[in-house]
Amino acid sequence: MARIGVIGSDGRMGEALASVVMQMGHELAGGVDRGGDVAELADNSDALVDFSAPAALEANLHAAVGAGVPILIGTTGLADQHHTAIDNAARAVPVLQTGNTSLGVTLLAHLVHEAAARLGPDWDIEIVEMHHRMKVDAPSGTAKLLGEAAAAGRGVDLAANTESGRDGHAGPRGMGTIGFAALRGGTVAGEHSVILAGEQERLTLSHSAENRAIFARGAVKGAAWLIGREPRRYTMQDVLGL
Repeated sequence: MARIGVIGSDGRMGEALASVVMQMGHELAGGVDRGGDVAELADNSDALVDFSAPAALEANLHAAVGAGVPILIGTTGLADQHHTAIDNAARAVPVLQTGNTSLGVTLLAHLVHEAAARLGPDWDIEIVEMHHRMKVDAPSGTAKLLGEAAAAGRGVDLAANTESGRDGHAGPRGMGTIGFAALRGGTVAGEHSVILAGEQERLTLSHSAENRAIFARGAVKGAAWLIGREPRRYTMQDVLGL
């Protein structure tokens, strides 16, 4: 049994995490949200799970390092400076950062990597995602994770080979690029499809999230897995042994 502390406890994911921690046989060490004492929470936890906001990330990492506890980061919308901060923290404590904590999505990313590695650049890759109307970032962290998996499979840089936001006379699709489309509406927890389109054939790899509890379960599993690991940066694929 591990003591799991939740950062961002007042959000949708924070509420789901509080319930799932105990369902999975662990102890909820407590939760903090904006203005809360993250350092105190870290001192009372065996591992932290952060689903707060990018602006709070550096302070949360500082608290984890100060207490010497691992931290799983599920916050999306991160920029380059956030990843630099994560790399720095991972020299002192185990850190797992991911755009999606679902075990199913983790396996999907693995399959996308394998498919992209085996099919040539003449197979177009399009990533389509849909989320609830309240989601503020696009493409989703999961879509970016899948895009990174596809780019890694092809051995290319995602940023230099991305197409998104097509409108009007956008011109023909670039050879070897990875396209993104973001849909928003209703209360959709999360749907992602990776379409690999070749000549006269098409392969679609998909995942549908029916409830946020799947992300909470994966996050708790990942946080508990981090306890006792060597300081470095980990992924959900490490948790599954992929």
